[in-house]
Parts: sequence; structure tokens; C-alpha cells
Amino acid sequence: MIPSWHWWRTVVFLIPAISIYTIVFGTLSIVSSLFDRRGHFAHRCAQMWSWLILATTHVEVDVEGLEHLAPGRTYVFVANHQSIYDIPVIFSALPYQLRIIAKDSLGTFPFLGAHLRRTGHLLVNRRRPDHAAMFAWANALTGKGLSLIIFPEGTRSADGTVGLFKGGSFVPAMHAGLPVVPLSVAGSRHVMRKGELTTRPGRVRLIVHPPIPVERQPSPAVDEVRALASRVRAIVAGGLSD
Repeated sequence: MIPSWHWWRTVVFLIPAISIYTIVFGTLSIVSSLFDRRGHFAHRCAQMWSWLILATTHVEVDVEGLEHLAPGRTYVFVANHQSIYDIPVIFSALPYQLRIIAKDSLGTFPFLGAHLRRTGHLLVNRRRPDHAAMFAWANALTGKGLSLIIFPEGTRSADGTVGLFKGGSFVPAMHAGLPVVPLSVAGSRHVMRKGELTTRPGRVRLIVHPPIPVERQPSPAVDEVRALASRVRAIVAGGLSD
């Protein structure tokens, strides 16, 4: 079977272009971390990196609901996960200093791994997570003026269906008493489907739902964690059905 034009465009043009963006902005963010320990400039690099990826792929993002958010507030943003394009979509669209909890294997990627480690992101071993480190990191977000983005499904959806939200992803928010903001990302899986090395132009819709207040709980009960995860999942999935 002859590869499609989109496949050739991805391999010959997009992947080399995105590699260059990653090297340039990864280097800038790493260097900036020597002078800006908060990582604010590095986040601007991540935003520009995201914008260039979307522009190069011809992906447009429609954002709804930013009026629900207060400028300068610390939030925990919770999104469904359809594509590796979800991160560029969210980073380019939200006017907040964002940090992520990511699997530790991302730390092995050249430039990207160093950028994540030095600029305040948290890399976690999913088999043996360090809960104490996660709690300390979550508590430090407010003081540093940072917000958190998590994908509680743990993996990308192959068909667009919102999977089960893992309760453990919400524990840092409950431990620190940070408001949770559900995000519905619609259309990103058509840009780059899971398991395919092909990108396509498209339009992605990002819906920002009203924040959910969360009471500070040093040791939240399992039932409360699951209830919050289920509530947020219902809101995210509801935004996709509109």
C-alpha cells in the first residue's frame, strides 16, 4: 500500500521541523533555568514551541470558557487525552504557567527531558510513585504561581471515548486544596491518531469548564478521591458530546 500524502508530509517535513523547534526551544529553556529558577521563561519557550507545532501542522484551536478563570490563580487542569497534540493545544491556549506530571521515561528524551526536569515539571515512576515528593511538589505550586495539568486516563484514547479517570491523579490537588478545572479536548485525535505516524490539518475545540472548589485534605479518603474523579470525568465527557 502506497503511503498517503499526509504520511510523506509528516515524515519528510513535519518531523524534521518539530525536531528543530524542540532543539532550539529546549536549549533556550535549559539555559534560562540557570537564571530563572521559577521556570517562567522556559514556559514561554514551551508556549512558542506549541504554537509553532500547531501552525506548522495547520491546526487551529477554538477556546471556550476562559472567562471562568481568575488571572494569576493556581489551578489543577484536568483533561481527556486523545492525541500527543493535546499538550501543544493546552499550552498554547491557556494563559497560565503550566507544569505537568509525566511518566519518567520522558526524561530520557534529548533536550525535552532536561527541560522538564529543570523547569518544575514532575517525572514519576508509575510503578513506584514517590507520593511524598508529589505532595511536596503540589504544595509548592501556589507559592511559585504555577498551575498543574494532568491527564488522568493515563493513556491516549484510540476512539475518542473518555476512559476511566484514575483517582490517584487527583490526590495532589486534594492534598493542597487546589481548585480543579475540567478541560474537554475535542478533535485532536483526528490530527494525529494513536499508533499512526501521520498528522493532518484540523480544528481542535478546547472547552474550559468552571472550576470545582476542593477542600484541603492531607489524607483524603479513597471514596472522596473516586467521587471527585468520577465528577470531573462526567463534566469532561459531557463537553465532548455537545
